[in-house]
Amino acid sequence: MRNKILLDTGPLVSYLKRQDQYHSWVVSEWGKSQFPLFTCEAVISEACFLLHRTYGGEKAVIALLKSGVIKIPFHLTEEIEVIGNLMQRYQNVPMSLADACLVRMSELIPGSSILTLDSDFRIYRKNQHEMINLIIPAEI
Repeated sequence: MRNKILLDTGPLVSYLKRQDQYHSWVVSEWGKSQFPLFTCEAVISEACFLLHRTYGGEKAVIALLKSGVIKIPFHLTEEIEVIGNLMQRYQNVPMSLADACLVRMSELIPGSSILTLDSDFRIYRKNQHEMINLIIPAEI
């Protein structure tokens, strides 16, 4: 079982949308993961926005939080300077707020891996030069 999994928006949305092309892959990866999965408010906000036209989508996101399957241990106000620096460093990618928060979480939670469908995480580095452990489909 994998532990210390940081959850990105793509896999959260894919998990809740059966018709998504990565749904089966994400369900399989969740099955290999120890709960809770960790994320940040920015990921939750993005997921709710992307699921607002999916029947029960937003409600399902909130239910995963209420049940403790997903937890938010990150506090943006405590990390805002570092987040701003990350977004500035990767402005050409560009880096979203959610991506910056997950990169910062990977620095703060030793041994963590980011579950993502976003190839930009192959570019980002934690602690300025270290590759981030990723759980990502091979074709991305």
